[in-house]
Amino acid sequence: MKIRCVIVDDEPLALDVLETFIERVDNLELVCRCSNALEAYNCLQSHEVDLLFLDIQMPKLTGIDFLKSLANPPKVIFTTAYRDYALDGYELNVVDYLLKPIAFERFLKAVSKVTAAEAPKPVAAPTPAVAPVNATTSGQDYKEAFIYLKADKKMVKVMLADILYIESLKDYIRVKTESKEIISYQKISFLEEKLPTDKFLRIHRSFIVALDKIQAFSATAVDIGKTEIPIGRFYKNEVLQILNQNNLLEA
Repeated sequence: MKIRCVIVDDEPLALDVLETFIERVDNLELVCRCSNALEAYNCLQSHEVDLLFLDIQMPKLTGIDFLKSLANPPKVIFTTAYRDYALDGYELNVVDYLLKPIAFERFLKAVSKVTAAEAPKPVAAPTPAVAPVNATTSGQDYKEAFIYLKADKKMVKVMLADILYIESLKDYIRVKTESKEIISYQKISFLEEKLPTDKFLRIHRSFIVALDKIQAFSATAVDIGKTEIPIGRFYKNEVLQILNQNNLLEA
């Protein structure tokens, strides 16, 4: 995932240098380049920003005062021609303090502190809101049960009764319903714990299916609509036992 950056500096040359540096680093993305604090404020209001390269000495409003004015600032790397502001940077908990002229090697070192800080704590997937949360759900309760999943920067409501199957895509899941498909940053194992066990079944390390949506099954796969979903080798015995039991109950 790229780190979205903003450069704030009243010197055009400094803006050009930092923009060039950002373009040379694959995991950095320049969102805005701003010549003063007001432009930077407007950028922060309209874009998601992870990292601010912030000049200190600027007319009207200094970088320090601008940073103090932000309620929830992104990570900040100060850029300045003066050493005297190091203490201010420490007190404001900035990531690093770059002295101009900035060498590319020193720039990389500062950026690495941002990526190192993020690595142990990747962006947490939102906890799906599940109603109800008990292990089994039936009747009217199940028809009203739903989850919220984050997709395209929104929390999307998905009724459990509409779900056909859920597919794992490494750190993401694909939730398939008859009318739509939702891709969300979430682990399938976490979602499995939240779903009612009498309505959903894990049949493969990459698939959870809705039991009432299965139209046919064999020893190796289940059919949901026009989609054939494989039964995993390690899930096979339990899956077939449950499916055969359901078949007997329905008969």
